[in-house]
Amino acid sequence: MPWKECHVEDERLRFVARRLDGESMTALCAEFGISRKTGYKIFDRYKDYGAHGLTDRSRRPYRHANQLPLVVETQIVRLKKDYPDWGAPKIREKLRGRCGPVPCPAISTVHAVLDRHGLVQRRGRRRRRATGTVLSHATAPNALWCADYKGEFRLGNRQYCYPLTMTDFASRYLLTCEALSTTREQYAFAVFERAFKDYGLPRAIRTDNGVPFASAHALYGLSKLAVWWLRLGIGIERIKPGHPEQNGRHERMHLTLKQQATKPAASNLLQQQARFDRWQREYNDERPHQALAMKVPADVYAPSDRPYRGLGELDYPLHDWASPVTHCGRICFKGRKVNLSQVFAGQQVGVRQVSERIWLVTFMHYDLGYFDDETCRLEPIENPFSPKVLPMSPE
Repeated sequence: MPWKECHVEDERLRFVARRLDGESMTALCAEFGISRKTGYKIFDRYKDYGAHGLTDRSRRPYRHANQLPLVVETQIVRLKKDYPDWGAPKIREKLRGRCGPVPCPAISTVHAVLDRHGLVQRRGRRRRRATGTVLSHATAPNALWCADYKGEFRLGNRQYCYPLTMTDFASRYLLTCEALSTTREQYAFAVFERAFKDYGLPRAIRTDNGVPFASAHALYGLSKLAVWWLRLGIGIERIKPGHPEQNGRHERMHLTLKQQATKPAASNLLQQQARFDRWQREYNDERPHQALAMKVPADVYAPSDRPYRGLGELDYPLHDWASPVTHCGRICFKGRKVNLSQVFAGQQVGVRQVSERIWLVTFMHYDLGYFDDETCRLEPIENPFSPKVLPMSPE
């Protein structure tokens, strides 16, 4: 048997009908589960408006205390039509003195009026698109490392494995092949730090534009991992999206890795890591490479002459003051917040006044952008990292 549908208006009509038949108001209210005050209100509405009075009424207030007078709104619309190229600030300035006893509306109110009348031209939101950077053609070991995640695959225990790999561009030496359960940056930090301790620091690292090497929504597309590399004096190279051939040597290694070390997959991460370690030793010490005149990578590679010593302190002697970046990616300026990016959290930046009420924010020797002391909104300048980080000739 289906449920019986019940509408509020039908219940009110039944309530009124039984009241008209002479039933007690108190008994009816108790049966219908309403107060006597509500019962009398329903019955009075029926007497005043008939059945139409039993429908729900709008809860919109009759008037708004701060509603803009119609005459002022009309003037705003007229001014916009007279000066179609003007925005809300200029129209508000023109409106001063014309409002009479009514206070002049705020800029945001003027903009809202224009938007309500369809007089605001909406611009499409610009999305940052990764374009890649200048690519070098290194001929010496440790001048350029290549890093990437080989495509994930499922292990015997149904867990996914994300191999993080690093190779030396010139010697093809496989520096790292780490079986990870995720691509989260904290795990990548540990893998790179171990490689830096074992082999020293490269001059540059080439990656794609994916996480954790880059961040599409951060300032200049940086990530916390990329900022750490910059602090260590490592240059950043990024291939163009959709062009894996720009990291072709590394991708060719991935093909061999897939064929010889992942099919079939091991039962768990530990067993898969043991298989990667055996394959890495074979790849570096036994497998000859045609591009190396049939030498093995271990015969060509040598550790870097730049040892890893951690991060030093940042100093800005030519700036007016230095400021730490908060966990939220902001710096404090006279009690106000200036948003930079969360990728700089925990770093030190320099701030220098370049003109009246205009300040320049610098990270290391890279100028990030300007802000004024009125809006405190950072306006990024042209990407300072590509030309300075990558002074080498293109491939």
